[in-house]
Amino acid sequence: MLSTVCDTEVMVIRPGTGVIGCGGVPMVEQRDGARGALEPAFAGGSVMGKRYTDAAACIELLCVKPGAGTLSLDGVALVLKDVKPLPSSD
Repeated sequence: MLSTVCDTEVMVIRPGTGVIGCGGVPMVEQRDGARGALEPAFAGGSVMGKRYTDAAACIELLCVKPGAGTLSLDGVALVLKDVKPLPSSD
């Protein structure tokens, strides 16, 4: 999915229901070239290689290209998914 307000691109790892947004605007499958305006409340940015989820862990996104917009689901900002440590090989 592609942001229409910044460079953010994500891959849906675990689909859910609702509208996935970035920068306060719904994301699209294909950009038409025009850029919208980034909402200040959703300008926290996204980090490449990080996974994002909602509080109930119903959806999971992988950021494949970073940007200035905050990822959201139905207008609620997503959070970074906790990283599970790898077991030691001792």
